[in-house]
Amino acid sequence: MRAYIEDIARHEGQEVTIHGWLHNRRSSGKIHFLIVRDGTGFIQAVMSKAAVGDEAFARADHLSQESSLSVTGIVRADARAKGGYEIDVARLEVHSEAHDYPITPKEHGPDYLLDRRHLWIRSERQTAILRVRHEVIDAVRDFFNSRGFILCDAPIFTPAACEGTTTLFPVPYFEDHTAFLTQSGQLYNEANAMALGKVYCFGPTFRAEKSKTRRHLTEFWMVEPEMAYADLDDVIALAEGLIASVVARVLDTRKTELEILERDASTLERITPPFPRLTYDEAAALLKEKGLPFQYGTDLGGTDETVLSEQFDKPVCITHYPASVKAFYMKPDPRQPDKALCVDVLAPEGYGEIIGGGQRLDDLDLLLQRIKEHDLPQEAFEWYLDLRRYGSVPHGGFGMGIERCVSWICKLEHVRETIPYPRMLYRLYP
Repeated sequence: MRAYIEDIARHEGQEVTIHGWLHNRRSSGKIHFLIVRDGTGFIQAVMSKAAVGDEAFARADHLSQESSLSVTGIVRADARAKGGYEIDVARLEVHSEAHDYPITPKEHGPDYLLDRRHLWIRSERQTAILRVRHEVIDAVRDFFNSRGFILCDAPIFTPAACEGTTTLFPVPYFEDHTAFLTQSGQLYNEANAMALGKVYCFGPTFRAEKSKTRRHLTEFWMVEPEMAYADLDDVIALAEGLIASVVARVLDTRKTELEILERDASTLERITPPFPRLTYDEAAALLKEKGLPFQYGTDLGGTDETVLSEQFDKPVCITHYPASVKAFYMKPDPRQPDKALCVDVLAPEGYGEIIGGGQRLDDLDLLLQRIKEHDLPQEAFEWYLDLRRYGSVPHGGFGMGIERCVSWICKLEHVRETIPYPRMLYRLYP
């Protein structure tokens, strides 16, 4: 009977077959200890010469890392074993022998590993991260689906920028036209919200920023909810609920992966709403108090976000940035027209922004003015302006970057480990 390692506890005392790969091997006299992985987990298969015979035992003695094989044997509980179970091997079938596997247990540099990312993702640590990523994505979808949000995917090819033209990837289009890879699905999502009330889009986004920080990728995945008849407080409440729900889901279903990553779960258990809030002005004063050379009126930098987030054991919401540093579609605060009704949610432990959003500008004349101030082509936004011509309402939403969220939950040094094949300033391979 075929079994998967993640389900091995169900088969105690039964004979099963595991199809997988040899992760590691050591021998002790007449016994081989084979660490086998099958994509769902890792298990030790104990192979004795007496049980399998001289020929099979000898063949296993020369197997190298990542050889593909099937082991058949009895599942046995063992408290000393990782995962609590082992397999006493009765038969071994080798499908393909690997030779000179390039990623060995010794230390390798990041460039070496990234050049071999297609193999690096087989390691226990990387599979744990990608399983957490899967759980985060699944939890995000469940959160919105259970609250009446409708998934409306936005186009990847767009005719114009959402947040300025300097970070766009141009793409040749038909008949000498130029399209751009999307920075965000938000503008289209606003149109979707006017049709369906509560919507979200979920897909890849692209930013041509020439950034080499540990938080930046040029291609990443983002979930973007949008709500009609919503204000900034509604947006913040939704963001708090999403983050808390995702973290709770990972804690509930991915304990093994968090243990592999040596993640202190107690820090994640504190992630419950409400989150602390600071206005931009309060954040600027705090940075000054901490001795940072922050220039008031500019956007927060990575170091600024790190210092602010380290002051709290929960995510912190920074609101009311200067309108001049935010996108053209942000609604100004009627009481402080120079401030935007916006929010950035910074993850604790120095991980910086994971959510950015706010209330959208719903006044047609002011939106036209902002488009001109940002030197954007009005003709490219005529469809977007129609949303203000025909039944405009207060509305808002945000975007959450999946990779930054996973990086924080797993407590990783660099966001590049959170996606199977990272795309960065100097990396387009493999």
